[in-house]
Amino acid sequence: MRLLAAAALALLLFALAAVGGAELPEFREAPAFRNGAGCAGAPTIHIAMTLDGTYLRGSLAGVLSVLRHAACPESIAFHFVASSASPARRLARLRAALAEAFPTLPATVHRFDARLVRGKISSSVRRALDQPLNYARIYLADILPRAVSRVLYLDSDLLVVDDVARLWATDLGPNAALAAPEYCNANFTSYFTDAFWRHPEYSSVFANRSRAPCYFNTGVMVIDLDRWRAGDYTQKLEYWMDVQKQEARIYELGSLPPFLLVFAGDVKAVQHRWNQHGLGGDNVAGQCRELHPGPVSLLHWSGKGKPWLRLDAGRPCPLDALWAPYDLLRPRGARDDLLAAVA
Repeated sequence: MRLLAAAALALLLFALAAVGGAELPEFREAPAFRNGAGCAGAPTIHIAMTLDGTYLRGSLAGVLSVLRHAACPESIAFHFVASSASPARRLARLRAALAEAFPTLPATVHRFDARLVRGKISSSVRRALDQPLNYARIYLADILPRAVSRVLYLDSDLLVVDDVARLWATDLGPNAALAAPEYCNANFTSYFTDAFWRHPEYSSVFANRSRAPCYFNTGVMVIDLDRWRAGDYTQKLEYWMDVQKQEARIYELGSLPPFLLVFAGDVKAVQHRWNQHGLGGDNVAGQCRELHPGPVSLLHWSGKGKPWLRLDAGRPCPLDALWAPYDLLRPRGARDDLLAAVA
């Protein structure tokens, strides 16, 4: 049965490559991960990630890292969000690549209507931050089924090196809709323009928060979707996107500043170990960086430099060596033993 499934997958990939040319690389099949002892009754962990050709290699590495370090990997449900602007054939290739790497993964691919952010995105310091799919995290409460009341959102340029159930179990307290590591030593004022701080109505948005606002990275978030929906947070985020587009240029960094405007000061803080971010350098040069002091549960290559691109270019940063073992890219001309057996 397994050989037949592999043969069918190989035929599907061949057919997709024959129609319109092969646009995506091929990937190796990841090992199958099974629940350990004590997983009976374990809660389902819902993880949302975006799915597109540019970051596909990073997404698959991220999934592998989550499964490899989870005590109950079969209790994890992945939700992949793909842009509605992707042609049907392109989406089929993405689905095939996902099935090629993880043939038994419990996963659903959801379509994000890119028209929702048409006219709301303004140019930022890096083109990747301006893509509609980068804003899909704002709409997770609408994209995912109502039965999903909590979700862990993960960017596609990270590795989880701890049991993700520990992050999933974060207590959001009685009111918080979002939990994430906060970085209160960062210069919070630098995330907004002088025009924002000079405008009394804009800058007063932080006046009634539960505590002083701090920067947090939106690549790792635990979200209570029921509270999100009840609080109309999607509409609140869209409000600031409209201000940026129609009234004044109040920020420069894509989808991050609206989150800061809506949530900073009311975020449930998570240990820094769950987002060792910035490993991709800044948004301009993408230079090499070292780990922050302290324990590490999640490595995040936020910034311009992505490990797979630096490795391919032969100019990796030292920490990119930690990402390489999770890379499922099949070297050109190579085949898995399983596919070779049915060729």
